[in-house]
Amino acid sequence: MTEGAQVLISVDQDSSVPPYEQVRVQLAELIGDGRLPVGSRLPTVRQLAADLRLAANTVARAYRELETAGLLETRGRNGTFVAPGRDDAVDRLQRAAAGYAAEAARLGVPPATALALVRAALDAVRPG
Repeated sequence: MTEGAQVLISVDQDSSVPPYEQVRVQLAELIGDGRLPVGSRLPTVRQLAADLRLAANTVARAYRELETAGLLETRGRNGTFVAPGRDDAVDRLQRAAAGYAAEAARLGVPPATALALVRAALDAVRPG
């Protein structure tokens, strides 16, 4: 997806998954599997929000969370891009997380419950 290109994601307004999370997960999948390679420029928040018929704050939240996760970087007025420097372990874990999120949504598990399950699993494997 480059600015001006056809949007490769969609939002199901009837889903129990919040729209920002649908956007975040789909963008993460596109980045994780290489359909959005490093350096790809994403549409502006306003443009993607308009394309998806969402509030700009919804898309901005998805972008912020992806930036926090190291998948995107904002270059000021130049725009938002797929970030370089990810490693294979992070990419593989991102794909596993996207699969987990999709399965949780398919099963109707609320996001807060799915996150609690992940936190419990992480706590269980931490030494000490």
